[in-house]
Amino acid sequence: MNTTDTSQTRSSAGSALIMVLCITGVCLIMLAATMGRTSGTVTMNDRNNQYVAGLYAAEAATEKVFGMMKTDFLAGNLVAITNNLSQYCGAIPSTNDGPSGYTSYWTRYQFSDGRGHLNSNYVACNMSAYQLSTNWGPLTAQCAGLYGWTNNYRVVSNVKQLNTLYDITSTCQLDVALDLVPVFQFAIFYNGLLEFTWCAPMTVNGRTHANGNIYTGSICQLAFNSLVTTVGNITSPAWDGHSTSEYTVAATYNPNYSTNWQALTLPIGTTNVHEIVNMPPSGEDPNSGLGQQRYFNKADLVLLVSNSTVTLTLKSSAADPQATNITAYYTNTPINIYPSNYVQVTTNFPWLTITNTFTDQRENDLVKVTDINVTNLTTWLVTNKTMNAKFPNTAGVYGVSNAPNILYVADNRTYNTSSQLTAVRLKNGQIIPTNMVNIAGNNQPSGFTVATPNPLYVWGNYNCPNSAYLSTTNTTTDYPASLVSDALTILSPAWVDSQSTIALGGTGKNKATSTTVNAAILTGIVSSTGSDANSFSGGVHNLPRLLEDWGNGGSVTLTLNTSIVNLFNSIYATHQFENPGNYYYAPTRKFSFDLNFLDYTKQPPGTPMLGYVLRSQWAVPPPNTVNYAGN
Repeated sequence: MNTTDTSQTRSSAGSALIMVLCITGVCLIMLAATMGRTSGTVTMNDRNNQYVAGLYAAEAATEKVFGMMKTDFLAGNLVAITNNLSQYCGAIPSTNDGPSGYTSYWTRYQFSDGRGHLNSNYVACNMSAYQLSTNWGPLTAQCAGLYGWTNNYRVVSNVKQLNTLYDITSTCQLDVALDLVPVFQFAIFYNGLLEFTWCAPMTVNGRTHANGNIYTGSICQLAFNSLVTTVGNITSPAWDGHSTSEYTVAATYNPNYSTNWQALTLPIGTTNVHEIVNMPPSGEDPNSGLGQQRYFNKADLVLLVSNSTVTLTLKSSAADPQATNITAYYTNTPINIYPSNYVQVTTNFPWLTITNTFTDQRENDLVKVTDINVTNLTTWLVTNKTMNAKFPNTAGVYGVSNAPNILYVADNRTYNTSSQLTAVRLKNGQIIPTNMVNIAGNNQPSGFTVATPNPLYVWGNYNCPNSAYLSTTNTTTDYPASLVSDALTILSPAWVDSQSTIALGGTGKNKATSTTVNAAILTGIVSSTGSDANSFSGGVHNLPRLLEDWGNGGSVTLTLNTSIVNLFNSIYATHQFENPGNYYYAPTRKFSFDLNFLDYTKQPPGTPMLGYVLRSQWAVPPPNTVNYAGN
């Protein structure tokens, strides 16, 4: 008989059911956990996406402010920044920002300055709240190695995304450095194309920069012992009538060179930089961005020569309400004949002559010149009663104490024909006037700057009070000095006006003698218009113009301890450069960067400042925080 153990069967079935239930339970727990993790991940992702979108919006606001500040600073100096602060406050992204079809995008965000003000960025509080510092010191990034005035500003934007599940504030902080760099810290600075093509032997021991391309190529050694930077590229094209196969000696760079730089410009825009040497138009605010850059407004002494008067204005500031005028009247009839009735001019200004003329063979013009005897001017600044009343001074160790620092001269006499030119000339300037200032407890000479919208001629040695240092690079005894003009021509001590019409090498024409000029140079050029020799600017080595026989082989030396700066084209002396042999023979050039200019206290009076804008630091601070220091 067959039998079945039903109890064992039921026990096995029960065990299987329990196991199925356990597995099912574990699966449900795992499913619940997975669904929980998925839900948490989705929530975290949503929150993160909302935070990042808000952060991008906040960054967009700070970048909009940065763009506005950069434009304003480079077009109007710090004056424009101060005047437009309220606009930066409200510069949040709007329907006008972004591509077509996204005009409503920014309406989903709420912007604030973190101080309770909606639709606002943090830049519009009082100055002490948002301006971090203004100081002189070493610069960073592309300007590393240079010194300047740094104005650090902070921009902060707080952003919430509207109509969302999460109350999240995203914050972006941007620190902006607005740097002002004295232009004479550069050994060579050009606002456009910088040409070393077919240059004489040259060693450049200071920084070199061009807001354009740099051209090289010669049979002589060109060596840079400091960083070379350019907005464009450095190449050696066929130029000045020379083919590339003629360039047998390559330029050397120590430590290096860098291309594709940010342009360094005067903070007045780039349309007409010649305005810094021009007289201001009637009604222009001297405190405007451009007004502050004009040498006319910077000057303590303003000398204006017209067809009938000579006026010297003594002023303590651009808007001096008690400026003092000294005026001399003269007649000049008929206009083509220089009469003898200039007594009032020579009486009032014993250092000034306005009756001399000479021929500039490069310009092929008769030059009617305002001649300034610098030695006599120095004496007059000490002894003249009107000067002493306006600028109380005494004779100091270095020359004139408490004397004016900048002389602005404009010869505004009219031309009789197209072959005439008015100009300014400095002579007997081996010792120049200077002011004494107290810097860190030490009395130092502040120096002397001469600026003119006219072509400028420097006759003889200039600013080398110790004769033992003539024709050397020793500048320990000279004063901070600069020469600013439409064009600059250097005449040796052997120059004679009456011989200026005699052809080069002609009978009775003197040859140049060695000359030393210790001054920064800011002047114009006649730019190259093509690649042939007749279209050449002359290059940087010919920026100081010459009109004499300097040896035809280099037997005579021209020594410049200087900073060479070209910001604009000449508008009065406009004849194209011609290679040696027509109106001059070249000297042995000893052009050296004056290392004194690396010391701010030894910069020439009125030195222009270049503008440079830098994002100095970016950070993500806690919401509604404006004093976050970062990492």
